[in-house]
Order: sequence, then C-alpha cells, then structure tokens
Amino acid sequence: MLPDEILSQLNSEFPCRDTQIRQLAALYSAHLPSPSLLVAHGLTATGKSALIKCYLSDSGLPHAIVNSKECITGRHLLERTMAACLDARDKHGSVGETKTKIDRRPYARTESLNTLVVSLGKLMGEWEGEDGMKGGKFVLVFDGIDAQREAPATLIPALARFGELIPNLSIILITTLPLTHSLHKPGVPHLHFPPYPRTSLLEILNTFPPKIFLSPPDADKFPDYTPDLSAEDDAWLWNRFLGAVWESLSKHTGRDLVSFRNTSMRIWREFVRPVVDGTFGTRDFSRLMVNRRHLFQLEDSVLDRIISRDAEASKTNGEILPATPKIVKKAPGLQHDLPYYTTYLLIAAYLASYNPSRTDITYFMKHTDKRKNRRRTGPTKASATKARKISRHLLTPSPFPLDRLLAVFRSLIDGDVPQVADLLTQISTLCSMRLLVKSGGMGSSDVLGEGGRWRVGFGWEFVRGLGRSVGIEVGEYLVGGVDV
Repeated sequence: MLPDEILSQLNSEFPCRDTQIRQLAALYSAHLPSPSLLVAHGLTATGKSALIKCYLSDSGLPHAIVNSKECITGRHLLERTMAACLDARDKHGSVGETKTKIDRRPYARTESLNTLVVSLGKLMGEWEGEDGMKGGKFVLVFDGIDAQREAPATLIPALARFGELIPNLSIILITTLPLTHSLHKPGVPHLHFPPYPRTSLLEILNTFPPKIFLSPPDADKFPDYTPDLSAEDDAWLWNRFLGAVWESLSKHTGRDLVSFRNTSMRIWREFVRPVVDGTFGTRDFSRLMVNRRHLFQLEDSVLDRIISRDAEASKTNGEILPATPKIVKKAPGLQHDLPYYTTYLLIAAYLASYNPSRTDITYFMKHTDKRKNRRRTGPTKASATKARKISRHLLTPSPFPLDRLLAVFRSLIDGDVPQVADLLTQISTLCSMRLLVKSGGMGSSDVLGEGGRWRVGFGWEFVRGLGRSVGIEVGEYLVGGVDV
C-alpha cells in the first residue's frame, strides 16, 4: 500500500475518487503481486486516464502509457508500444548501478503481435536480471484501446494474455465500456469509474473558484475589501452560479465534468459584469439572476465556437452585442441541396396538396399563358367588406394521388425529362425521408402501389425556399396567393 501522504495527495487532486484510488493502491504495489490484466472503464470525463497516470507516477512503479488516439494503424500501435517500453527502461534504469541506455537495434521492427510479445519478453528478462528478484514489475497501460483505428480482431484478446506469457508484466486497458466478451478470458478484474453526480461536480468545480474582479478594486474607495473577503465572495457567488448553470443548461445538454466546466466558464464573465461595473453587489445573487437570465436561455452558452467573440469584436470595432433574445438575428431560411428533379417533385407535391384539383387546368395548362389568364380568387374591392378567407397555405394539406403529382410535375418542367431521372425511385426516397407521407388507400402497404394517396410533410417556408432555388415563385401557383 502507498503511504498515507501520497493517498491524501491523490485524494486532493482527484476529489470523489477515493474508492478508485484505494483499489489501485491494493492492486498495484511495489511489494505485492499485481494482476496480469486490469480493465479500467468509464464514460468520457470521469478521470480514468489522469488518475491512473498520476497514481503510477507517484507510486514509483516502472510504467509506460500508450495513447491509442495517437496511433493511426494497428502496426503503429505496436511500434509505439515498444518505443514507450524502451523509453521507460532508459528512464528507470537499473537499481544500484549506473543508468545506461539500452541498445534499441534488436527492437527496431515490430510488425506483428508475435514480434511484440517476443521483444517484450526479452526486455522484461533483461530487466529482471539487472534488478534481481526484488524488482522487475512493469505496468503497461493502453489508453482508449477500444477506439483503436484499423485494429485487427485479435488485438485486444492478445493483449489480455501478455501478462500470462511475460513474467512481471501487468497490462491495464482503459476503455469506455467493459470488455467482458471481447477479451475471451474469464475472471478479469474491472475497475469502474462512474459518472460524477451533481454533488460531486459542484464539489470539484468549487475547489478553485474564478475571481469576480480581474483587477482588485481601488483600495482608497473600498479600504475594507481585503483579499480574504474577496476570496470568500468568489467562492460564495461561484457556488450559487454553478447550481444555476446545472439546473438550466448542463442538466439537459452535458452532464460530464468537461462540458459543465466549459459552459460555466463561457458565461461567467458576462454573468459577473454588472458586479464589476458596480450595478449590483457581490451578494445580490437574486437580482443578478434576473438581470442576466438571458445567458441561461440561449444555445450560445452550450455551443462551441470556432471563431471567438474577441475575433468578432475586432471586426466590429470592438463592439459585441449581448446575446439577448430581443436582438438575436433571425436565422436565414433553411437551404437544402437537393437534386434538380427532386426539387420540382416537392414543389409539385405541395401544389397538389394545397390546390383543389378543379384548378389544375387553370394553373397548369401549357398551351396558354397561365400567368396572363390566371383566375384571381383573392379578395376584390367588391368583397372587401366581407370576411376574409384563411390562406390555403395555413390549412392542413390534403391528400392527392400519384398521377396528379406527376401531371403537375410535368407542367412545371420545361422540356422533356430524361430516362435517367427515375421519378418513382425519387418519390420512394422522399417517402422514406418523411417529406411525402402516405395517407392510406388501397395498396397502402406498398409505397408506390395503385390507389395510394400522399400528403406533404413540410410547410410553406420550406417550399418557398425550394422554389426560389430553381427560379419559381410558388405563391404565384397557389390558389388565393400568399400575402408574404
């Protein structure tokens, strides 16, 4: 077991991980035997890699850590593993003798798992011969091995048996999920790192609260505001701020430690700006929450940005508009990059769903100029006193048959449609995307069956953007027009 001083230091560096620290201390000690394999698993941002790395460093055990994210292929992982073991051998050296670097030429090529196990066996044998019977234990850690790219199917089961073939070698596999079936080996100890609950997250982030004032207040105006009082105010306000961030944002968007900390630090400076300006005091949390409530209502608080707000300020002469709901710019209309004929099919489906079938001759006859001879069905001066009818695009879409959809589609297209444009396949794809919804009828089990009827699954804003992308004002073909 480790001394109490080292255990207390680890507990201070990694709060809420006392159980995992004691389990590591019981399994990996310099004077006690260690298991040949250990699987440390847990979700993202639970402290697996950092805790194991810090524990091995403080315990003084010879170890090597291989990060699988830095390895492109399976062979790259093997060569990186051998190089890390050689570096650890040169770092720790021999006990009681002058440290000399080992000759790396015999270990230059590591092309397969067989080569790796032979090389590690030779290296551990030399290590044991120099250290005698008292030492020789070596811990090899594979961080994120379950996410290794281009890994052979036998990689993880083979690594699980390295400790059985090589004396004094202990393997630690750090994964996201437990490897109960992938190891093909029973009785493997697992060390679980559970996600941090709300109380643990608040306890960890309250360890080092950020400052409210980047520069201390003027000593002449506030002679009683000492550094101790400033630190007390920082901890008090930060604790209540974290609770508000968790309940409004992180509880629903990111429950891990990293996302919670990033969200809190992203809006902290904007939250305490009225305090720095002197509008509110350091203990006016309720009034501060009412004034800064917009920070907890917008998605900008939880979204990562590639371009920082400082870079935006440099482009706008140093002015940054506060992210309040009143002045947030309206997002532009949705633009979708759809195939050419698919766009016309969606426009034709919308017109077939919202126009009565009796008006198709008036709007879609090709032998006349439909724009000049179009019948106006909107309100006139004579009927201005009457109650105005509801626009058709605000009503529920009506079902239409397949032949009517194809007829409206051909009237919108100028010229012939090539045979390579498989319209029936495109209609079937649109049904799978729920842009066209089957509304029953005979043969409703088949998407393109006879007697089937469809409705559109999108609205006016979507079809208007599609029409303008191909140069069509859909409102001109809609009965009654659209007053937008």
